[in-house]
Amino acid sequence: MKFHLAVAFLSATAVAAFSPAGQTVSFGVDSKLHSTPAFSGPSLEYTGGTDPNNKNIKKGNLSERLQAADTERRKAEEEAERRERAAEIAREERAAKIAYMNNMPEDTPAGTVDEFMFKEGVQDQLDKLDRELVGLTAVKSRVKEIAALLVLDKMRRKLGFETGVPSLHMSFTGAPGTGKTTVAVRMGQILAKMGYARRGHVVLATRDDLVGQYVGHTAPKTKEMIKKAMGGLLLVDEAYYLYNAANDRDYGQESIEILLNVMENNKDDLVVAVAGYKDRMDQFFSYIPGFASRIGNHIDFPNYLPDELVAIAGVMAGQLEYNIDPSAFPVFKNYIEKRMELPYFSNARTVRNAMDRARMNAAIRLFEKYAIRGENMGNISPEQLLSIDAEDFQILVDDIVNADSDRRIFA
Repeated sequence: MKFHLAVAFLSATAVAAFSPAGQTVSFGVDSKLHSTPAFSGPSLEYTGGTDPNNKNIKKGNLSERLQAADTERRKAEEEAERRERAAEIAREERAAKIAYMNNMPEDTPAGTVDEFMFKEGVQDQLDKLDRELVGLTAVKSRVKEIAALLVLDKMRRKLGFETGVPSLHMSFTGAPGTGKTTVAVRMGQILAKMGYARRGHVVLATRDDLVGQYVGHTAPKTKEMIKKAMGGLLLVDEAYYLYNAANDRDYGQESIEILLNVMENNKDDLVVAVAGYKDRMDQFFSYIPGFASRIGNHIDFPNYLPDELVAIAGVMAGQLEYNIDPSAFPVFKNYIEKRMELPYFSNARTVRNAMDRARMNAAIRLFEKYAIRGENMGNISPEQLLSIDAEDFQILVDDIVNADSDRRIFA
């Protein structure tokens, strides 16, 4: 009996395997076997495919791809035509310049230097530099030399001679308060007057303005400062802090590379000036020789002498509409000589701080005399409001003499 049932089961299985889809096969006395449709298991059903190469198939129909290719071809043709047109314009300008020079009479006037100096406003900027800066004869002479180059270059262009943009990148070396920023501002104005800068403004930057704190942060910061300075002058103060010789992974190197690239490729629209102490700047140039080779104007700012600093105090007082009493100048010179022996002396900046303190001392003196003690019924004359006296500076001298040794630098 068991043998017959086994034979029947095997026969039914074989028939089900080769029967058409959906047909049911039965056998035996009390049981039936239901077959599943042939070749319809889940492993054989099409699910859309998972071939990783499917992503390489270009989207869109054939017409869209042909249209995109045609657009790229047209762009390439337009760029080639633009370059050809630019070259043709350059050839035409060159031919016109040659014809102009051939037909120009020998006695054609180029104009006088004074005419260009005054008409373009260059002389006005040099006069302002003389008024604002006391001393610094060598610095003023160097600035005038650069201005002379620009003036003569413009006269050459007027006659049609070939000219090129000179290297105007600068290096200002010297101690704090020696007039580096003032000279940079005047140079920016001179460049604008002569047509070498669109705007002539000055943008002051330090390491914090140029170097980022993490990967990918430096380039955007440096480019943003360059964008602000385009058409003028970018003054990088204490530029040696951009390079850290002890750390090869310092982000300042990236900022330096961007600046070098701009100095070479955009020298007709941006002047870069670097400033700092002379010894540190020399060391910086030894580490980054590409910087030194791109700078054509190195200007050293010496420290001021005591008499020059006294004269600077007089200029500052005039700008603030104060009158320094003649008896006060010797007292102020005594203060300057003592202050120069202490650390952190900053030339004109120290003078400015001293003038601020003298003004405050004068205000306290007048307030106590007329407001507290009520002298002259509290009435103050205009001359007294304009005057800075010797006693206002003597307080500064006494602070240095009487202060503890560790606090004299704050006097």
